[in-house]
Amino acid sequence: MSRTAKVEPKEMSNLPWTERFKPQTLPEIAGNYSAAEQLLEWARARMAGKAVKGAALLHGPPGTGKTIAAILVAKALGAELVEMNASDFRTEQLVNEVAGGAALQSSLFGKGSKIIFLDELDGISGREDRGGLGAIVALIRESKYPIIAAVNDPWDPKFRALREACEMIKFRRVARPSVQVQLRKVARMAGVSASEEALGKIAEWANGDLRAAINDFQMIAVGKKEIGEEDVGTLYPRLQQKGIFDVMKDVFSAEGCLDAKLAADGADVDIQMLLQWLNENIPLQYQDPAERDFAYTWLSKADVYLSNSSRRQMWDLIPYAVELATGGAAMAKRGAYEFAKYSFPRRISMMGATKETRGIKKELLKEIGRREHVSLRKAASEYLPYIEAMMEKGKASDLASWVTEG
Repeated sequence: MSRTAKVEPKEMSNLPWTERFKPQTLPEIAGNYSAAEQLLEWARARMAGKAVKGAALLHGPPGTGKTIAAILVAKALGAELVEMNASDFRTEQLVNEVAGGAALQSSLFGKGSKIIFLDELDGISGREDRGGLGAIVALIRESKYPIIAAVNDPWDPKFRALREACEMIKFRRVARPSVQVQLRKVARMAGVSASEEALGKIAEWANGDLRAAINDFQMIAVGKKEIGEEDVGTLYPRLQQKGIFDVMKDVFSAEGCLDAKLAADGADVDIQMLLQWLNENIPLQYQDPAERDFAYTWLSKADVYLSNSSRRQMWDLIPYAVELATGGAAMAKRGAYEFAKYSFPRRISMMGATKETRGIKKELLKEIGRREHVSLRKAASEYLPYIEAMMEKGKASDLASWVTEG
């Protein structure tokens, strides 16, 4: 009897391979199953009311399975998982508003229990965030439910109180052979024939980051059914911080996706600014329409992920946005890299040039809203046109007198 191939839904085939082929059970977690099992035992004991610490702190480098371990532990225990990111709890007020209710209220989905997952706590930094960390420690003491937190570097001094309140569970870099085994599985599921030399090269330079290795593999495999060592090129890490012009050169000249991602990791700009720089300089780097099309296609996918990360507060999508944007820019070239004179994004320049004007307009709208008891939107739509007309007719002094009145 012939076996009918399973048809994958279209929306699944469009997902990054890290999502499409992610582990479905704890034993499938590569390299850190023992850590995931330790987390499961702790969560089970915590839910049973045993004398264990109120939270678990998962720590280790990116791409080692911390997030998927939390997801699968909740699944194994039949608990609702409430995921939050550093941006949800930067201040004490946000912690109390966002996480406080989740920690004290029953599950919304009728499940017997829930697990609260606080991801990417490394994103909390600076004096303005200290109230947030303190409130998280207080929340751990009060929560009815297990709390799992994840950080890359737990030994940062700001995490001292958090370490004391948590069960520490270490996730190690995934060994190269384990990364290669996972890449082999991904290749089989994706229908790509890849040589062991190619998989070994990708695994070698992933430096224990399984997520980066899979993303690198996907970028290389776009439009191909067979992958050889020559398709991988020479991958090497760059970890030092660099100026943005150097980052552009390193991204566009990269021979592989991991190389491009590491170049971006060394940038001294945020992800939104990075995408603006790539958007401005793709047409300067690539004259061939096909190359531009490839680069912009992946940049647009990155923009979708970045937009969803903000709109839906799914902050774990941000690394995917970086990898899609930089990998697409690097893999677009059809020949050898040629230096281009990179340009500062015009949109950023225009915003900088009008910053003072926009600031004055915003303050004026606030004053109108306060004086006339209207929203900023109504002030902008119903009052601002008249103010601009007054400015054009030389009535600025009358307007200034009105603003400065008591």
